[in-house]
Amino acid sequence: MIRIVSFASVCIFVLLTSCATTERPTANYLNFKTPTPVQAGGIQMIELAEGYQVWTKRFGNSPMKVLLLHGGPAATHEYLECFESFFPRANIEFYHYDQLGSYRSDKPEGDDSLWSIERFVEEVEQVRVALGLGPDNFYLLGNSWGGMLAMEYALKYQRNLKGLIVCNMTADFDKYETYNAKLRAQLPPEILTQLSSYEARGEYHDPAYEQLVFDVYYTKHLCRLDPWPEPLTRSFSHLNQHVYEYMQGPSEFVPGGILKGWSVWDRLGELHVPTLMVGAKYDTMKASEMEEMSRLVQNGRSLYCPNGSHMAMWDDQEVFMDGVIDFIHDVHAGRFP
Repeated sequence: MIRIVSFASVCIFVLLTSCATTERPTANYLNFKTPTPVQAGGIQMIELAEGYQVWTKRFGNSPMKVLLLHGGPAATHEYLECFESFFPRANIEFYHYDQLGSYRSDKPEGDDSLWSIERFVEEVEQVRVALGLGPDNFYLLGNSWGGMLAMEYALKYQRNLKGLIVCNMTADFDKYETYNAKLRAQLPPEILTQLSSYEARGEYHDPAYEQLVFDVYYTKHLCRLDPWPEPLTRSFSHLNQHVYEYMQGPSEFVPGGILKGWSVWDRLGELHVPTLMVGAKYDTMKASEMEEMSRLVQNGRSLYCPNGSHMAMWDDQEVFMDGVIDFIHDVHAGRFP
């Protein structure tokens, strides 16, 4: 006997079948506790080996767990709050985290030996252990300086990772400097004269200089939204200026901290963990380098945000979030590469 099935029924079946293959929040997503005497909305202070504490906040309960590494150095998790609008819908557990020296964590003074790449790598490892993340579930996502830190962590501890996501950060500081200088050179001559005048006098904190850099550079290459989202401006207002300058330098245009000369470009081939490299058209990092980096690692994928800048999670949000979520789901489901 031949059964006649309507076209509408077939469409409904296909739709339901496709939805079933997509990770979606379950009833258990909000069923989680932190190992603290009382529950405080997922917040957990983690004590480091040096005796200092860092702030973390958990969202969700899922076999896919992402630790977010903010940029700066010494910015805050706050500009990454946009993930709260996307990861829960995708059934992805994630953790905000202020690194040592950042706003909600301890901010020790007088010991600049704390602000080294090597120590921050060990800090991330201590946070991972305290949160109970491991190779079956642990995804590390870093933006900007956080991307640099994520690469350094993976080169030492990739055995602990399920996946690595590097957003808007080249693997070579000299390449960043070179591209940054190219972007600066595109500014009008009168603007370049003004910038050089302030910099020659070392007046990096003059409000007029800071406003000029914001107007001619940040609004074009850091975040192209007008106005900037409140979490982003809030994060900038909480920047630890001393740590930023010690590591990065006094200005985006004058990089000269301890990160100057840093490179792991020639070591990317050591990375075998599934890796996503995210670049954007208007970024302070050259997007083609991010694509090249995805080919230099052993198991890479690239994501290009055609309308995005350094904060592509804000100004090219759908492309960025869809690409990151697809990567996590594909790795989790064994569809990668």
